[in-house]
Amino acid sequence: MKYTSKSTFRHDQTPATGVLLVNLGTPDAATPGAVRRYLAEFLADPRVVEFPRLLWRMVLHGIILRIRPRHVAKAYAKIWTPKGSPLLVISQAICEKLQFHVNQSFPGPLHVELAMRYGNPSIASALEKLRDKNVERLLILPLYPQYSATTTAAVFDEITDQLKQWRWLPNFRMLMQYHDHPLYIEAIAKQIKQTQAEKGKPDKLIFSFHGIPERYLHAGDPYYCQCQKTARLVSESLNLATDEWKLYFQSRFGREPWLQPYLDKNLELMPDQGIKSIQIIAPGFSVDCLETLEELAIQNAELFKQHGGEQYHYIPALNDSDEQIEILVNLIKQEGHAWAEIDSATQKPNGTERAKHSTEMGADK
Repeated sequence: MKYTSKSTFRHDQTPATGVLLVNLGTPDAATPGAVRRYLAEFLADPRVVEFPRLLWRMVLHGIILRIRPRHVAKAYAKIWTPKGSPLLVISQAICEKLQFHVNQSFPGPLHVELAMRYGNPSIASALEKLRDKNVERLLILPLYPQYSATTTAAVFDEITDQLKQWRWLPNFRMLMQYHDHPLYIEAIAKQIKQTQAEKGKPDKLIFSFHGIPERYLHAGDPYYCQCQKTARLVSESLNLATDEWKLYFQSRFGREPWLQPYLDKNLELMPDQGIKSIQIIAPGFSVDCLETLEELAIQNAELFKQHGGEQYHYIPALNDSDEQIEILVNLIKQEGHAWAEIDSATQKPNGTERAKHSTEMGADK
């Protein structure tokens, strides 16, 4: 393996801390070609699809990537904005706002970069930007409140694959989940309260989470349990009775059983059960994207009304709200606390002091 060097390093540079925000990803355009490239990368990840590699490669390239991109591109076209994919545009806004807030709150240089696990901007390119800024401490912050091997662990895999090629590794930490963080629970509850203040209380409040194959749960993935805990904590915060809310799973793909209960199947049944109005929120999505703006807000609204439903309202994700930024700033402080203690204990030198010490020892600048 060829190890890359930090060619811009100078002893007089002040060491910096980096925060790498990571979201799932999005195609570069709402076209079949762009969607095909994106799905080829996404669905080829063994963390996402745990299936014998050779057989899955034949299915993926022989069937799925020949058929699915056209259908998915049409869905993306419904939500695409003049600036591009909502997920990317909103994630960029979060990154910019977070950079502004950490500049006000943290001593010393702290740089925030955005990356997508699949698509652009890539994790590799974002890491290079942070390395060019002399980042020696790195916090990886996946925008996934609930941990799953299909999401959080997939980020870890790519980070470590990239860092394997570096000669000088940063001291890095990675946030694995924040599904029960008090600020996160409070922010989700606030979204619901604001909606109900405007729209009134529905017959049922729905918590919808992205599904994963049921066998992943049985193999030890904690995602299902963390989704349940998030919904329970939010409902308790709102003082909801058990019959006022329900948790479902969406976005299943393929024929094998996924986490249940299924959202779409139950939306068809609700009107006959006397549930004519619902409000739906998806706490697992930190940013609105195809699965919320098209699947939940459009597809599922039509499905519910086709079967006799009357009122259906999708409650947006936290996106780049003040509450979202507060959560992320708090998580950075929480994860960086140990570093601050080490700096205080060791009296770590700044760039000027380090250059002086290194020169005295005969090192090049």
